[in-house]
Amino acid sequence: MSKFPADLAGKLSRREILAGLAMLSAGGLAATRKPNIELNYLGNKKLDQIVPNKIGRWSFVGTSGLVVPPKDQLALALYSQLLTRVYDDGRTPIMLLLAYSATQNGFLQVHRPEFCYTASGFALSDYEQRRIAVTPDRAIKVNTMSARREDRGESLLYWIRIGEHIPLTWAQQKLVFAEDNLRMLVPDSLLVRISTPLVDPKADLAAIDEFVGALVEATNPQYRRVLIG
Repeated sequence: MSKFPADLAGKLSRREILAGLAMLSAGGLAATRKPNIELNYLGNKKLDQIVPNKIGRWSFVGTSGLVVPPKDQLALALYSQLLTRVYDDGRTPIMLLLAYSATQNGFLQVHRPEFCYTASGFALSDYEQRRIAVTPDRAIKVNTMSARREDRGESLLYWIRIGEHIPLTWAQQKLVFAEDNLRMLVPDSLLVRISTPLVDPKADLAAIDEFVGALVEATNPQYRRVLIG
């Protein structure tokens, strides 16, 4: 595993560069044709209505103790939902955070661990991008890392879903938004962050992987696309 990269966005791929140039050339068109087709997978539901209290071997036990952005940043987020839950099985507590937005207002950005954990005094390391199975026939790419502070440490995993896409980096996230906007789409988006107290990063992530699969399986099939597109 590598140390957390200085460039959070990462290097752009050739596809991203070409797509970016195409979007710049289409700027005039985008200015006159405002995206108006909403992709809202959550509908009129609340996050706590679709997330089960029992997930695999874990049960819902509380809502406090999770790392979140400062309240002044949260106050800037309009038309958004935030769900924080702690699940426990008597051995490995799991902390789940879901940040949902139906608009492009920066709400997800302040919840990215690269921002909210460092703002809370954590040092990030062991950064890795990897693929995990979420259903028997579906895998997604996610970001994993370790977060350490004098008084606590966490192993964590997260992904961001934008419409039907799951971009890995901030640069890819902006690109997906731009591509959908050029198709006249206004996608909803969700950040999923799952963490556990840092003991052994390898074992911690194995437990988190198990929780991810159990979360998707326990969610009503109608709303699984809210989580994974």
